[in-house]
Amino acid sequence: MSNLAGLLERLDLELLDRDLFRGFSPHDGRPRIFGGLVAAQSLIAACRTVEGRVAHSLHGYFLREGDTSVPVIYHVDRIRDGRSFATRRVVAKQHGEAIFNLSVSFQAPEEGLEHQTDMPEAPPPETVPTNVERLRAYKDRSDNPALDFLLMLDRPIERREVDHVDLLDPKPRAGIQRTWFRAAGTLDDDPVIHQAVLAYASDYGLLEASFTQHGHSFLTDKLIIASLDHAIWFHQACRADEWMLYVTDSPRTAGGRGLNLGRIYSSDGALVASVAQEGLMRKRKPR
Repeated sequence: MSNLAGLLERLDLELLDRDLFRGFSPHDGRPRIFGGLVAAQSLIAACRTVEGRVAHSLHGYFLREGDTSVPVIYHVDRIRDGRSFATRRVVAKQHGEAIFNLSVSFQAPEEGLEHQTDMPEAPPPETVPTNVERLRAYKDRSDNPALDFLLMLDRPIERREVDHVDLLDPKPRAGIQRTWFRAAGTLDDDPVIHQAVLAYASDYGLLEASFTQHGHSFLTDKLIIASLDHAIWFHQACRADEWMLYVTDSPRTAGGRGLNLGRIYSSDGALVASVAQEGLMRKRKPR
């Protein structure tokens, strides 16, 4: 089974009862469930209770660490079904407690005024090293066990960081960070799957926009880093198996938290989604 096939299998939630679903996570050695997977599975659960409308925004809160050893139960609450809009609330639970809470708004397709912020220039994705290639290069410089772990993980998303920050020797870096990404294989034409894969991929690298400004990488041992919430606005349909440019930035860090904003463009320059996430950036107490 390829990495992408594994993700698609996990997005095919098991129906337990009306508005009740069960999902699984990979046993790949992660200490907790990847947040993007819980968000994507929650979106799938919500979409399975709506007809004739398309998800245009989602807002979620990470409440507890997800346990990779047991399934996640998703309960969908049909908050409202209007003439144009519908709203769903999804609560993801393990061990009888909520680990994630998601609100999703759906809209019947319609025409309207349009404008967008232009996509920044970026070199073609084929000219940028893959993240796997970069990790292998780090192995020649360091025996950090985290590198072996990262190389073992499933990679259903291919990522190529234009503005790569050295993981072993990070320097403070402000401004936007650009990353090309796409599903590592071909998806079918179901637009819900493309939205779910985009939601999954949007959790990669977003928190880095805040802590790289302070000279840290995600290999740091000086910070406790975790996602607190996640929001996506879907502006138009897109194919998640074609190259998209993820442009991220952090306008503010304060109170042990960092705010991170993202814009996702298709390769032809269309702004297809906007993302926001606040993350915990707590300094570790000296031992």
